[in-house]
Amino acid sequence: MGSGIIGRAMLQAYRKALENANKTGVAHEAVNNIRRASKTMTEQEARQILGVTEQSTWEEIAQRYDKLFERNATSGSFYLQSKVHRAKECLENVYQKNKQDGTPT
Repeated sequence: MGSGIIGRAMLQAYRKALENANKTGVAHEAVNNIRRASKTMTEQEARQILGVTEQSTWEEIAQRYDKLFERNATSGSFYLQSKVHRAKECLENVYQKNKQDGTPT
């Protein structure tokens, strides 16, 4: 009997904690941060995957991407192909931002 009361009290406390977290947006923010962190690729990682340097032009990056993407499409793995694609997306964002800021690429 005593364990039933404790169980119900814990369940009520847990529900109240979830309710409070949802009211303040803490739960939603935490989930978004986890998603964002797990999907984000750094510029350095993207350059490493494509095998380009900071001095590489966008044309060199695009050529390297095409070569690696096609190679993995025919005889490679889908995982590596997706990494190559994400690396290109990451660097594309960097180059577009630099272009908007007026920073030379």
